[in-house]
Amino acid sequence: MTTAETPGHGPLAGVRVVELAGIGPGPFAGMLLADLGADVVRVDRPGVPSIAVDPAYDVTNRNKRSVLVDLKAPDGPARVLDLAARADVLIEGNRPGVAERLGVGPEDCHARNPRLVYGRMTGWGQQGPLAGRAGHDIAYIALTGALGVIGDPDRPPPAPANLLGDYAGGSLYLVVGVLAALHHARVTGDGQVVDAAIVDGTAHLSAMLHGMLAAGGWRDRRGVNLLDGGCPYYGTYETADGGYMAVGALEPQFYDEFVILLGLEDFADARKDRARWGDLREAVAARFRTRNRDEWTALFEGTDACVAPVLSLGEAPHHPHLAARGTFTDHGGLTQPAPAPRFSATPTSVRSGPAGPGADTAAVARDWDVPRILAGPRDSRDPRLPDPH
Repeated sequence: MTTAETPGHGPLAGVRVVELAGIGPGPFAGMLLADLGADVVRVDRPGVPSIAVDPAYDVTNRNKRSVLVDLKAPDGPARVLDLAARADVLIEGNRPGVAERLGVGPEDCHARNPRLVYGRMTGWGQQGPLAGRAGHDIAYIALTGALGVIGDPDRPPPAPANLLGDYAGGSLYLVVGVLAALHHARVTGDGQVVDAAIVDGTAHLSAMLHGMLAAGGWRDRRGVNLLDGGCPYYGTYETADGGYMAVGALEPQFYDEFVILLGLEDFADARKDRARWGDLREAVAARFRTRNRDEWTALFEGTDACVAPVLSLGEAPHHPHLAARGTFTDHGGLTQPAPAPRFSATPTSVRSGPAGPGADTAAVARDWDVPRILAGPRDSRDPRLPDPH
């Protein structure tokens, strides 16, 4: 039994997943399933890596295994179908119709394995006027209204990395859908297709805001609401050294502590008085500019004023709280987020580093009993692979 299949590595130990190589939200969803203990086999394509990152540093391929298959070769689809026949889940992130044209679409896979959960990760979804169009995170969140609530009202909305669309609205919804469909398949014996569209997931994330909008508690423009930077006690402020502090003192008791610690007791009654919000913002900004970030961090340490320093990616792993919890971990020389969430009975871990393309072909052929997988291109970097000739 391989490391990837050893029991005790998360609640999904024993679940087999085929991931057709892609970029962005698909690989992240595969990583999450692998972190949870599933045996995720990534089907990589021969040739140049699909992202501009050395595969050795692609953390989204940790805890996985990789085989090489050229889906455009005459026997490529059959080799993937051999894997699908022995899998519980298959995930892919091609444009609609591409997997079908390659011979590995849902009908082809379900003909071999009716119990298979077939997860599809796209930006626009499988149907609709834009289904066949190219796109990226920023366009998906733009159409859902999510991008429109971010940023200063007098400037264009900023690009919030690709966390909101690709990963929150995409990857996480694909995993939720896959796990729900996997439960259904185990109860009924019937597999199904999970259509995870980033536009759907991102729109779903804004459910509370739509409720607030309908109730009159949210105005449909940027920078004038409680949670979008319009509120002076929910936002970020620059410090004397060019750093930033994040303030989230929403509730009355937290706000009271915030203004006392900041030395702005004169604004104790300004919390609900929108007419004073402009003056409050100026006063808070001026006060934060009088000390550096570390000094403010020390002042608010141990309080319930709901103030925190804005850390960089490199600084975050060293924060005392995150370090104490092990929120980040080091594996193979790479500092990276540890698996989440946590489980009391089936703990997770980073078991292996990023899977090199094709590095596990021989092991997967043996463990999954798919000898035909060995017939494809040989990865010269893996001495374990036999020469098919």
